[in-house]
Amino acid sequence: MELIFTIVALIVSVFVGGMLVAFVDKKNNDQIIKLMLAFSGGFLLSLAFIHFIPELYQNSSLNIGIYILIGFLVQLLLEFFSGGIEHGHVHAVHGAKVPIALVIALSVHAFLEGIPLGTQMAGAELATTHMHDGANGLLMGIVLHHIPVAIALTTVLYASKISKRKVWIVLGIFALTTPVGMLLGWNSVGVFQMDFDIILAAVVGMFLHISTTIIFETTENHRFNFIKLLAIFGGAGLAFLIH
Repeated sequence: MELIFTIVALIVSVFVGGMLVAFVDKKNNDQIIKLMLAFSGGFLLSLAFIHFIPELYQNSSLNIGIYILIGFLVQLLLEFFSGGIEHGHVHAVHGAKVPIALVIALSVHAFLEGIPLGTQMAGAELATTHMHDGANGLLMGIVLHHIPVAIALTTVLYASKISKRKVWIVLGIFALTTPVGMLLGWNSVGVFQMDFDIILAAVVGMFLHISTTIIFETTENHRFNFIKLLAIFGGAGLAFLIH
């Protein structure tokens, strides 16, 4: 039941973002993206520092810092192809075509996020991992971030002048990538002899890149908008409360 709920939550979060584009005017969409990104940025940053990084260093014999750095750099590479849509950059695509590189980059990121989520959930059932308590926090972080990313992706797809049918097909494919990664992680526990903390550390590095970029880019004219500042602190506070 928990597995089904998680899959549904991951898929619904993407379609919520898509429906906001379809039914809310563009000006309000821009404000929703900025505020949700600010909230998710604060949440992801707080979650990384309060929960995942300390436990990774405490419980893993690996040189975790290397894998966190690798994840940070991988995200930097992915954003070369996605154009920074993960933190709210929306760029129009010229011509009626699906932005393949952008969709692939976002899907790779979403797929990697799902793997440690699946391993932690499986570990909770098998009592084989030390970090299964973080699965709920990781799920919440992914869901909170998927909504503004889906808003930005849908906005780009609409701007690309492709048919609405194709827009929702692409959005559906993107919605499935994290559940697929999660199912892979779920079924890999006890099968592959590897330390899945490596993947979690890389995902944490990706979170660090995304969250810090969101926070720094939330400033306008080098000054924080007070409402966005509240959103950042709200996200950080929520991560603290659920720890």
